[in-house]
Amino acid sequence: MKVSLFITCLSDAIFPRVGEAMVRVLAKYGVQLEFPKVQTCCGQPAFNSGYWDDARETAKTILNAFEDSDFVISPSGSCTGMIHHYPKLFENDPVNKARAEKLQQKAYEFTQFLVQVLGVTDVGAVFPHKVTYHPSCHGSRLLGVKDEPMALLQSVKGLEFVPLPFAEDCCGFGGTFAVKMADISGAMVSEKVDHVKETEAEVLVGLDMACLMNIAGNLRYRNEPVRVMHLAELLAEGAKLA
Repeated sequence: MKVSLFITCLSDAIFPRVGEAMVRVLAKYGVQLEFPKVQTCCGQPAFNSGYWDDARETAKTILNAFEDSDFVISPSGSCTGMIHHYPKLFENDPVNKARAEKLQQKAYEFTQFLVQVLGVTDVGAVFPHKVTYHPSCHGSRLLGVKDEPMALLQSVKGLEFVPLPFAEDCCGFGGTFAVKMADISGAMVSEKVDHVKETEAEVLVGLDMACLMNIAGNLRYRNEPVRVMHLAELLAEGAKLA
């Protein structure tokens, strides 16, 4: 079985530790992730901005990168969700549409793969902290990733879970939205951080570093001592996977 890591731009350039955590967690279950070096951006920025011709060219690189993979695993619901748009992107290109549909069927967000494919909900982690969880829009709404992260968190020994008020509200990042509508974006993330503070959590966890980066930036701006982590990082740290 060939399982490939689709690392995504933000994790590759800014948060490489997230990919490393994923590798360690999955290695515990005998999954050795391969990394096709030809992979690049999934094309989402161009797609969301209406530049579909450019998005198609980028998407072709991803199709080529993971052509021979049995599974493609990503730490981002957003970028995994973009792959689900590929069939629409290639609707007038039968050959690449078929390739896109094949890739869509084998592309999984990290917790999806861990729970749905491997059947793992308890990685043996111990994390004695008060934790809250932000469900990113694309992962929860487009991919339907809701139960998987909760099952993993509930199995972590010592972890005190505190529900995040209005958890399903967007954090305001939205990729290019944060640039085009900066004032609205800023108000949304400020409101999100207000709710994080309400929980009195020590740690905010999520599945998408774009959203977590946005929330973490506002937390730092306000000098709030809340640690922000991808769920893969929490599991790897809690299970002492070096």
